[in-house]
Amino acid sequence: MEGSHVSVSADTASVEADRKKAGPGLKSRPFSIEQNVLDLLVCRGILSQAVLDRAAQEAAESGDDLEGLLLDRFQVPKTVLGAAMSDYYQCPYLPYDERTVIASELLRPLNADYLKKHLWLPVARRGQLLDVLAHDPHDLERGWDVRRSFPGMTIRYSVGLRRDIEQFLGATTEQQGGASTIGTILNELEEDLPLDPVHERPSGPIDENDSLIVRLTNHLISEADRLGASDLHFEPSTGKREMNIRFRVDGTCFSYTKVPAAYRRALISRLKIMANLDIAERRKPQDGKIRFKLDAQRSIELRVATLPTGGGNEDAVLRLLTAKEPMPLEAMELTPSALQTIKAMAEQPHGIILCVGPTGSGKTTLLHAILKHINTEERKIWTAEDPIEITQEGLRQLQIHQKIGLDFATAMRAFLRADPDVIMIGEMRDKETADIAIEASLTGHLVLSTLHTNSAVETVIRLLDLGCDPFNFADAMLGVLATRLCKRICSVCKESYRPSPHEYQELVESYGAEGWPLLQTGQDDLHLFRGRGCEHCRHSGYKGRVPLHELLVGTDEIKQLIQSRSRTTAMLIKAVEDGMLTLLQDGIRKVLQGLTTYRQVRAVASK
Repeated sequence: MEGSHVSVSADTASVEADRKKAGPGLKSRPFSIEQNVLDLLVCRGILSQAVLDRAAQEAAESGDDLEGLLLDRFQVPKTVLGAAMSDYYQCPYLPYDERTVIASELLRPLNADYLKKHLWLPVARRGQLLDVLAHDPHDLERGWDVRRSFPGMTIRYSVGLRRDIEQFLGATTEQQGGASTIGTILNELEEDLPLDPVHERPSGPIDENDSLIVRLTNHLISEADRLGASDLHFEPSTGKREMNIRFRVDGTCFSYTKVPAAYRRALISRLKIMANLDIAERRKPQDGKIRFKLDAQRSIELRVATLPTGGGNEDAVLRLLTAKEPMPLEAMELTPSALQTIKAMAEQPHGIILCVGPTGSGKTTLLHAILKHINTEERKIWTAEDPIEITQEGLRQLQIHQKIGLDFATAMRAFLRADPDVIMIGEMRDKETADIAIEASLTGHLVLSTLHTNSAVETVIRLLDLGCDPFNFADAMLGVLATRLCKRICSVCKESYRPSPHEYQELVESYGAEGWPLLQTGQDDLHLFRGRGCEHCRHSGYKGRVPLHELLVGTDEIKQLIQSRSRTTAMLIKAVEDGMLTLLQDGIRKVLQGLTTYRQVRAVASK
């Protein structure tokens, strides 16, 4: 919580002095919005005075809360009302966020019904500094209660709407009542930690099979799935500093919680046991998989990677691979021409189609969408994947096992003896696999695969650098499809706006003035979109992902450039002349459609 703060520091004696100074007749104000806050809304043009008077009259007649009426009946955004309260009380506005974890020891001396009635609660403690969320930080009587509950602490206030505070209290009540919630588990860990008073370190061994460690690990995985995280990061620090746990949601990492330093090795060892890794080996990286059952109906698979870090510690990164059905090709948000071209490629009897991009860019999802389009009774389709993330009825899917020598090259050789029509290889990691795939595509098979490259044109250069024969690859190539994922504007809080002259010019220059899709439309007629931030998107303005694509088609001219080992620039110029949209151009088109913002496009596509 950043910004300006109201801070007080007092002990019990000063609290009593303040109470005497205030006098016996002091009464707490009812929890309604201050008139000054309402005046700010009128001054800023959010509400007219007539509308505000009508809202106040409705609240008086119905007995409803005026704040709730403004939010629901009169559609005042929470962020706007919170900003007005922040300006009046001169402390930051803190909206509800389900990712905020409130330590249970802060709530132990307090009664939940009391907090709900008086609308305040402690949020976080850092040494002698206590962050408190309150509906009215200026209320003296509530201030006395806070100081009496936490004597000797420096109090730093944030202001919250009634609805925000009630949501925080509801979440913390659930945490206190649950058996396996992060707040209660961390509190039990700290209570269960036997310390050596001389060296200030655990006096007894901490077992990775301890019930608290097992509960903590299971809960973190369940929370990562609930929040829609793609990755879960365990980051121990050196010395006595706590271990940081971070989630990646929609491509962005955030800190979820911290675990006492004494438990860092036990927690990593627990993950290793779940992934069948060697818990005694801490000097080199290891990788494995976890099959985790969330409930009776649903389970997920996690890819685990451990890496040695400074101070004799190990980091662990878990990628959540939720088993799901394949998406139809029409749902991949390709341009109509690209969709038609890919369908035509997929129906060819032989050749090679490559899907390229960094890890987590949607390559596997796209390949399975192509396979879904051609998955018919007449075709025999083999796939080799590591791991199998998406399952389809009708596919014969093989799981790669590097430890027993079953790699992609071995799987390819086996497939060629198993009467395939279509072969999908999870990744072409080396020259041997690439050569076998190209050979298979030249001998009557349709081959689909992925590669880690930055763009469609760079893929050709990468394969030639691996040592692949340019004539064989040129003959086999049907097309290369590059893909990226960027953040999608939240559909709930999306709003339109007119771009500034600088922003408009930047869009035109990035796309290319000669191909700008709005040549007949000036800046005055252009409307872009952005997200204001709401509870649905956790006040980020973004929810979900938008795919961007770049399709390089293997035309005769492109194949001649490949055979002559032409430079990347020459291939790119020819491809654009033939109608290829680059990743950046496709992203700008989706900016104009109101799906994302230019800043998010530039974050994943540089040229």
